[in-house]
Parts: sequence; C-alpha cells; structure tokens
Amino acid sequence: MKKFILALDQGTTSSRAIVFDHDGNAVATAQKEHKQSYPQPGWVEHDPEEIWQNQHVVAFEALQQAGLAAQDIAAIGITNQRETTVVWDRHTGAPIHPAIVWQDRRTADACEALKRAGHEPVVIERTGLRLDPYFSGTKLRWILDNVPGARDKATAGDLAFGTIDTWLLWKLTQGKAHATDATNASRTLLLNLRQGCWDDEMLALLDIPRAMLPELRDSSGEFGIVSGSSPLAGIPVTGIAGDQQAALFGQACHQPGMAKNTYGTGCFLLMHTGTEAPVSKHNLLTTVALRFNGKLEYALEGSVFIAGAVIQWLRDELQLIRTASECDEAAATVPDSNGVFLVPAFAGLGAPHWDPFARGAIFGLTRGANRAHLCRAALESIALQSAELIEAMAKDSGITLQELRVDGGASRSALLMQIQADVLSKPVVRPRCIETTALGAAYLAGLAVGFWASREDIAHHWIEDARFTPQHDLSDLKRGWDEAVKRSKGWIAC
Repeated sequence: MKKFILALDQGTTSSRAIVFDHDGNAVATAQKEHKQSYPQPGWVEHDPEEIWQNQHVVAFEALQQAGLAAQDIAAIGITNQRETTVVWDRHTGAPIHPAIVWQDRRTADACEALKRAGHEPVVIERTGLRLDPYFSGTKLRWILDNVPGARDKATAGDLAFGTIDTWLLWKLTQGKAHATDATNASRTLLLNLRQGCWDDEMLALLDIPRAMLPELRDSSGEFGIVSGSSPLAGIPVTGIAGDQQAALFGQACHQPGMAKNTYGTGCFLLMHTGTEAPVSKHNLLTTVALRFNGKLEYALEGSVFIAGAVIQWLRDELQLIRTASECDEAAATVPDSNGVFLVPAFAGLGAPHWDPFARGAIFGLTRGANRAHLCRAALESIALQSAELIEAMAKDSGITLQELRVDGGASRSALLMQIQADVLSKPVVRPRCIETTALGAAYLAGLAVGFWASREDIAHHWIEDARFTPQHDLSDLKRGWDEAVKRSKGWIAC
C-alpha cells in the first residue's frame, strides 16, 4: 500500500499542502499566501487563477520536501474556504470575474430585499441557512447580473459555478470533473438540506440556471484523477469537504453532541447532531456535517466572521504588532483590557446576531488605555464571540458541553485558550495536531481508498496535547461585551 495522503488546504489567506502518514502525522508542509483585494468598502475578492497556481505550487513543494513523487501518494483530499464563489467559462476554463469571498458584503441590500419580501422563513426551512451575504447564492446571482453577457451564457450552459473545491477539482482534472461534495453544497443557499439535492425553489428565487451547477457527491469517494503534465498526475482525488466540516471530522467529532471550534481567519463552532437536521431557534445554522455512503449527517454551526483576522488587522492596518505572537506577548503584560472592548465587526456580525450592517468599533478607551490593552481586547473578542455561539448551541441542542475541542492557527495561543476556558467556564482541549482541517480532508480521502479502515481507526489517532481549565470568573467581561456589541449594530443604514 502507498504510504501517504496529500491534503490540499485552500484557505482565505493562503493555500497549503500537507503530506500525512498512516498515523495522521504531518511529514511535510508548504504554504503560500495570496492577495486580498478590497475594490470597495465591504467587498472582498480573490484571483481564482492565483489560488490555483499557488495551490499547485505548494502541493509540488510538499512532495519535494518529503522526497516523494506522485506514485507514493494514495489519494488527494481537498478542503477549502467555503461560500467563496467562482464562475468560469466551460470552454476556456477562464474565470469571468474575480472570486467573491465569503466575507464579502456587497449583496447585503439584496438579502434585505428578499427578507422584506418574506422569503427568509422558506430559505431557513429548505436550506438551514439565512438570507445573508455570507452564502454563495446571492454572490452568484450578483455575478450573473453584473458581468455583461453572463446570464445568457449561463442559461446556454456555457458557464460553470463552483466553490473553491470545485474550481480546484476542475483545474486538477483539466475540466473532466465538475463536482462538489454535500458539505460545500450546503453553504450555497441552493441545496435542499433534508433531501440532499439542488433545490428548484431556491434556484428560482435567486434566478440561478441549473446548468451552472456541479454534480453532488459524497464527501469521501472518487471525484476524479489528476490529469495532464502535473507532478500530481495520476493521483485520485477521493475526499472533499468544506474547511469547517473537515475540521469536525479531523477532530474525531463523529458522535452527536461532540463539538469543535476552529480559530482561523474567522471562528467556526460546529456540533455534530447525527442524522437529524435540527432547526435552530437561536440564530445558528443547520449544515451538512458529512455525506458518507449516500447518507447525510448534520451539524449545528455558529460562524464568527472575524477572529484571527483581527490580529492581522492590528499587524497590517494599525501596525501595532509585527507578528501574531507579539500580540500575545503584549496582552500578557496586563491582567485585563482595562475596560477596553474591541468589536471586530469589519464584515458585519455573524451568528447569533446576523447583522450585515454592523461595523467594527472600540469602546471604553481612556487616557490609560495602551497598546497592550488593545491587544488583550482583540484576544478577548475572539473568545467572547465564540462563547456567544456555545451558549446558543446549548439552548438549541439541549446538550451541556463537557469540553470544547479546538484547532486552527490561533489555538496555538495559550493565552487565548485560557481566556476561552475562563469565558466558557468549560475545559478547552487542544489536540497534538491542530491542522485538523487538512487532516480531516486527508482522512476522508484515505477512507475512500482503504488507507484507513474506519472512523474508529481514525479516532484512535486523536491525541490530546493541552487542556485549559477555567481559572477566573469573567462574568463582568461578558456583560460589557454584550453592551459593546449592541452599540456596534446597524451602523450602516439599510
């Protein structure tokens, strides 16, 4: 048996490739950032071709670093930033517009118009999602309505739509495979959540031609084989999942009631709910956790749009720090944030507020507030936003969380994880491998080719690295945060 799996992890700010062995250890990693474009306030775009080139380059670099060739790789798994929308010409393979990123808010007014027309209850019932610019459907409609000739070409079947997984699969297979898995499809506003198929009523509501859509498949199974002269040629692609569902799987949260939180650009909390698709009464999302052997499994999800990105903002825009670790170092020099609250609603507020018109704000500044307090307030904002999700999830599920499994780049911060445990009054557990997004994609790919025998086999590889237990009562902090969030809402008029 071939000894390795290659995971392609295409994220919001960078593309990574990680080679995993049979024990779930990362033996080689390569990463490359791509450009973030902000053509107008609230708009966020990526270059799909740059993403493809970067992802292909880092895949080759990871193989070189490990001293491997295509024949050593049993399968490829893909995981990706979700909701980000790409439309390309089926004949030339060229994108007709930059990718519209999940953070993009340009369709906020269109979403509000659909809400005013009374469509949101049906949208929630059929898709598990809300009418928010976050999701792919209104982004796709915007492209069709604003790129000259796009709608006619789409109706004629000349254009293809996909989230980033579909785009990468198309490029890897040289156009032979136009497909996605159920987890990514469940983020488009176009999937019937319970039937697991594209929903004709949603397609009609958003005026999306069915001819554009990719084929729906299991998250673990054959999608296609890498074609052409690529150094990856001949390797089958056998696993695809959106980044947060991949992380849920990589954290071995396979049973109902198990939950994980990923601290990346955003913060995403998912709780596995089994084969039932619960309806949230507290503004959470119901989403597909996995499609395996044709059967759907579900999760409750809460989404924080800006988490690790607030640290990037301190670094790149305010230039208060040079590295993420410097934020930790500064924050650790003070016992608290001195009454400062930073609400990072740069792209509106996600769950449980769903306010696309909120904007970032800093409250509680006094003459004594300094750089260290702002750094600590930034870390606290990540933990406090996540705590809001945990509280809503407990109410929806009726399950009291015993512990929170954490992963993602910002989970490396011991200070942030301690703040999180204190805010939740629950243990926070970090595994030895925090690259669980890529690991989950690798597991899905490996299961399809027999590299791993079962989910139980996979769960044995999950190893605890650190446990953070509550040490401080932060109830006053939560009360101040609630007031700060309230004051940041509705800043941009509808």
